[in-house]
Amino acid sequence: MSVTLPIRVVLPTYNEAANLEAIAAAILDAAPEGTGILVVDDASPDGTGEIADRLAASDPRIDVLHREAKQGLGPAYIAGFRRALDAGAERIVQMDADFSHDPADVPRLIAATMDGGGGADVALGSRYVEGGGIGDWGARRKAISRWGSTYARTWLGLELQDLTGGFKCFRSEVLESIRLETVSALGYAFQIETTYRAVRAGFRVVEVPIVFSDRRVGESKMSRAIVAEAAWRVPIMRFRGRRWN
Repeated sequence: MSVTLPIRVVLPTYNEAANLEAIAAAILDAAPEGTGILVVDDASPDGTGEIADRLAASDPRIDVLHREAKQGLGPAYIAGFRRALDAGAERIVQMDADFSHDPADVPRLIAATMDGGGGADVALGSRYVEGGGIGDWGARRKAISRWGSTYARTWLGLELQDLTGGFKCFRSEVLESIRLETVSALGYAFQIETTYRAVRAGFRVVEVPIVFSDRRVGESKMSRAIVAEAAWRVPIMRFRGRRWN
């Protein structure tokens, strides 16, 4: 059974059985009082959904949204955002479930959106500002990530350094305002588009330095198709941007 909590961390999962229990515990240990977790599982064949149900049964701060099939990261987040908004969340955090995003950074992102801690509308965990970084990626993957942010920044006319980052905290009014129902991007492009829509809508986005680490166990979900999607979707975002406001 879920409870009303002002902060929700949305964790999309697909085959994260080896990580889910540990990441959920680490988030709840680190996050401020009033934080809950929403696991959005895309019918993982490795039993992730069953683990999520067991965790939810033992802790009212954990909720689970089961989806019928693997449909992409973007749609999973959108479904999770809607569930969190319907549950009355005031702050919604998105992050990976594989420890590439450090649970200890969750309070810092949340604090950046609080009136006494910076008052941003969106706090973006950034690898590419002072104090941020990437752990043990190879040179090729680092170059692809850097290229993605530079490419998007150039096309969209933004000054934000890490547009492909997936570790964010939103005020609820941002997600209620950016027309989530019209976002169809899946991977990198989803991360870029939600941030771009927030900026276009007049919301204040700040970058909070984080160190990104490669996943501890399991396989990366990154693919050439996800990179290619970002390449063709970003120019379209620019030309369609005025329709979102």
